[in-house]
Amino acid sequence: MLHYPDINPIALQIGFIKVRWYGLMYLIGLLAGWFLLLRRSKKRPDLNWTNEQISDVIFYGALGIVLGGRIGYMLFYDLPSFLHDPLIIFKTWDGGMAFHGGLLGVMFAMWLFSRKTKKHFIDIMDFIAPVVPIGLAAGRIGNFINGELWGKVTNVPWAMIFPTGGPWPRHPSQLYEFLLEGVALFILLWWFSSKPRPRYAVSGLFLLGYGVARFTCEFFRVPDVQLGYLAFNWLTMGQLLSLPMILGGLFILGFVVPRQDKQKAYCSP
Repeated sequence: MLHYPDINPIALQIGFIKVRWYGLMYLIGLLAGWFLLLRRSKKRPDLNWTNEQISDVIFYGALGIVLGGRIGYMLFYDLPSFLHDPLIIFKTWDGGMAFHGGLLGVMFAMWLFSRKTKKHFIDIMDFIAPVVPIGLAAGRIGNFINGELWGKVTNVPWAMIFPTGGPWPRHPSQLYEFLLEGVALFILLWWFSSKPRPRYAVSGLFLLGYGVARFTCEFFRVPDVQLGYLAFNWLTMGQLLSLPMILGGLFILGFVVPRQDKQKAYCSP
């Protein structure tokens, strides 16, 4: 059994200004994604991505993550509170962010970016998909530092006692998600996208890979207290929202990709 390390969630404080590790994790994820996209574009100049476009796509993505993630959390996880007090959406310290809302936000942002640059929407999604897990991994480390989103009570050797989780040892589910949604998914997508792939293929694999990873990790994680289990005493909101991703990924990889013209294969960066 392990004890949660005493980590101050505030990384830096200057007067009344507090810089939290959670926010820094988002920044680290965005910077890492920007660096990796630059590296890919240099290896594949035929993809016609300029440094300025990559900086712009990161900016658009950041807006989609923040706005979509926060709106998604309120709609998916705490709708009654939002309806009672719509201004709570600005209280980012109360509640948090939702990945599935962030994904929808990023998709909308990339649609706007595609209209600006005249690039195909799916080409953009295939381009950025391999680096998304870096941001997911950073975000889960942020959750761990905050001591939030811990798992169910367990007796596994690596069980951890969290300050806000009572006296019982629990699954460090944030680290499970860090490994599966972050590290493992990044390795898979980075390897898969290193060779020419048909359009939609990389995005389809991302949807399937994330959906399966998140669905699996939810079995070890305590559901949000305001929601609990939605059905069968095990289905969580995270699993419910991941099901369309799994089905969508299977459909894309099983039916859409095989119908792509092989001579127009898209090499995802």
